[in-house]
Amino acid sequence: MLLRTILAAATAATVLLVPTAASAATAEPAPATTTAESAATENAPTSLAAANANPVVVVGGLIGVSIAYEPIAARLRADGYRVWIYQLPNLGFGDIRQSAQSLRGFVDQVRASTGAAKVDLVTHSEGGLVSRWYVKFLGGADVVQHYVSLGTPQQGTYVANIINFVGLGSCAGIVACQQMSIGSDFLGTLNGGDDTPGAVRWTTVRTWQDELVRPVGNAVLADGATNVSIQAWCPLRVVGHLGLVLDGTTYTVVRQALADAAIRPNCFAV
Repeated sequence: MLLRTILAAATAATVLLVPTAASAATAEPAPATTTAESAATENAPTSLAAANANPVVVVGGLIGVSIAYEPIAARLRADGYRVWIYQLPNLGFGDIRQSAQSLRGFVDQVRASTGAAKVDLVTHSEGGLVSRWYVKFLGGADVVQHYVSLGTPQQGTYVANIINFVGLGSCAGIVACQQMSIGSDFLGTLNGGDDTPGAVRWTTVRTWQDELVRPVGNAVLADGATNVSIQAWCPLRVVGHLGLVLDGTTYTVVRQALADAAIRPNCFAV
């Protein structure tokens, strides 16, 4: 009886809180894509980050305007990291492989402006696939030290397939949606061979309440990646897909992954 009561409460909270997170992430108007040059004055490491910490590039997802990632960028800056936000070209509607090529150029600008040999990538949703393609096929394995994905459909999502099922055609013609459909040629190539190439330290974060990555288990990687389920540690924590970039518990995982610390999410973080 107690277990049923807890689950019912968690379900009710999901219904109430997930739309709130989505609204918070999309309330502001879309700015132009952040460039490495305009971010060159970001705060230098002063807090938890080591003095020689890598620059962090936050890679947005589909329809992820830059301002939506300011909350997690602000947390990283407060911990002493130099932070850049990469908004996907055309808001991520186009070919993920082309977005990965653009990401390569952006990372090169960040490294040139900071003199850093390597960067860390904190990615959300489609941004995790863009970043994996860059690491696996475009030389990113040599310049990325940490990869952290939040709610990325590493093995695809049925949500993309459903669009075709309900009669809107193959993802209504959106190339990135087609590529994120389970069984796509794109995912077949990306997931062929080693999931975690190079010396990159790979971490994935997923949430049971993810509305857009279904099944939720498709957000994990094999081959030695650290795969973190928020609810495995914090059963009553309610975090939606967009909420992953706002949630305090999720951020504690990001912080620990970037610092090579043991993963112990703080269930009470705000």
